[in-house]
Amino acid sequence: MTLARRQFLHLAAAATAFPLSAGSAAAESYPTRPVRIIVPVAAGGATDILGRLLAQWLTERMGQPYVVENRPGAGGNVGTEAVVRAAPDGYTLLLIQAGNLINTSLYQKLNFNFPRDITTVIAISRPSFLMAVHPSVPARTVPEFITYAKANPGKINMASAGVGTGNHVAGEMFKMLTGVQMVHVPYRGAGPAFVDLVSGQMQMMFGSMPSMIQYVRQGTLRPLAVTTRVRSDVLPDVPTIGETVPGYEASDFYGLGAPAGTPPEIIARLNEETNKWLNDPAAKARLADLGGMAAGGSPADAARLVVEETEKWAKVVEFAGAKAD
Repeated sequence: MTLARRQFLHLAAAATAFPLSAGSAAAESYPTRPVRIIVPVAAGGATDILGRLLAQWLTERMGQPYVVENRPGAGGNVGTEAVVRAAPDGYTLLLIQAGNLINTSLYQKLNFNFPRDITTVIAISRPSFLMAVHPSVPARTVPEFITYAKANPGKINMASAGVGTGNHVAGEMFKMLTGVQMVHVPYRGAGPAFVDLVSGQMQMMFGSMPSMIQYVRQGTLRPLAVTTRVRSDVLPDVPTIGETVPGYEASDFYGLGAPAGTPPEIIARLNEETNKWLNDPAAKARLADLGGMAAGGSPADAARLVVEETEKWAKVVEFAGAKAD
C-alpha cells in the first residue's frame, strides 16, 4: 500500500513532541520487569547480532533483562505485527530493519500501518551495500559496467536475498537511474545467493558489506562501488555509485521501535540510553564490523528518516513492479 506524504509528515511532526530528558515518574521507574526486543528475522545474521548487542547494553544500563526474541516470517511482517499488537507500555520493542520500510509498498495488504502503529525510538545504523561482480564480468568500474550491461541487455543475472530485500531494491534503483537491464534472481536468503554468485552462475549482486568483504579479500568477487553517499572506511579505495550515477544512494536501515501510544517519557529514556550506546567507542567499532556507522539522534530525526526512506523505496518498488509472494 502507498501512504500519503501528508500522513508521514504528520507522524514525523508528532514525534518532535517527545522530550529527550527522562524526568517523569514513569521514566524513572521503567523498567520494573524484563523487556522483549522482537527481532523479525531468524537468528544468526547481522540484524540478530545488532539486536543482541543493544539488548546487552540496555540490560546493563536499565537494571532489567532485555531479551531478544526472534520472530521471522513474511519479510519481517510477523514479528512487526507482534509488536504492533503488544501493549504500548515499553515492554515489547522492535528491532526495525529496512524491510519494514520497503514492505509498506511491497505488500498490497498488511494488517498494520507501520508509520502509524510503530513509534521509531531511534535510528541505529545505516550500513552500506557493496556492488560486486563475478570476475568473469569484464567491467572494473561502474561506468564500464553500465556500458557492458547496455551492450548485453538481459544477459546479466542480479542475485538477491529475496524480493523486496534491501539488496534487491538497491539493484532496482540502479536499474531505474541508469537504464540498464538485469535479470533479477531472488533467493531464499543471502547465503544461497552468494554460493551461486561466487560460482559464476550469477554475475552480480548488491550485497551487505560484512557478507561480501570476505569474498572481495579472497579475490573471488570484484567490488565496483559502495551504495552510500560517502566511501566506506573498510574499502576506502572503492568509489560510491553516486560518483558516477547522480542521485543514487541506498543503504540498509536499523532502528529501535515501540508500539504507538508508548508513553513519551519511556520513548525518551530508551532514546537516551541507546544514544549513549551508539557513542560508546566499543559499540562504534562493532557497528563498523557489521558494515555501518552509528546513527543516533532524536525520535523526531528517526521519524523523518522513516518518511524519506519509505517514500524513496515506494518509487523503486513501483518502477520494478515488485510484489510480495
